[in-house]
Amino acid sequence: MAAAAMSPQLEWRGPIYILAGFAGMIALGLVLVQPLLIGGYLAPLTAYRGRRVHHWIGGALALAIVIHVAGLWITSPPDMIDALTFASPTPFSPFGVIAMWAIFAVALLAVLRGRLGLRLRTWRIVHIPLAVVIVVGSVVHAMLIEGTMETVTKAALCVLVLGATVKLMADLWMRRRRGTLRGESIARQ
Repeated sequence: MAAAAMSPQLEWRGPIYILAGFAGMIALGLVLVQPLLIGGYLAPLTAYRGRRVHHWIGGALALAIVIHVAGLWITSPPDMIDALTFASPTPFSPFGVIAMWAIFAVALLAVLRGRLGLRLRTWRIVHIPLAVVIVVGSVVHAMLIEGTMETVTKAALCVLVLGATVKLMADLWMRRRRGTLRGESIARQ
């Protein structure tokens, strides 16, 4: 954020555009926090508190995306129409739009989960693939943008986002595998 705040490209931008850009950067930072919370990698939080904070951060992430898109819409409606209709000539747009819709889908399902009667297993079957789409789409979107984010810090943040997500996915897979193996060994006895 500090490197982006010192970018010379900000001199020609208005406050709404700058707010929109920083909302996108904050969103990418929040994407990093999500797998750390669910994986229990943030030491002082219990698993329950980690899940609760994960829910609140998810809401903040959706809000940051709304601010990002609304700010860009205000500053350039034709560009946003092109992006949202997948007609934009910029290579980063479709990745951002796909990640945005995946974030909104997860947020909507999280809000309606109780009303829909989604069990934890069903929730995970839906949420995990959408989370992967969010991570990959967000990282590719950010890396393809040549803007105010400084290249090295942007790449480092993206590597951290990918690394945290891969670590969580591997840990979840190992937990499931161990649980299955334990269940199979008990069934055989």
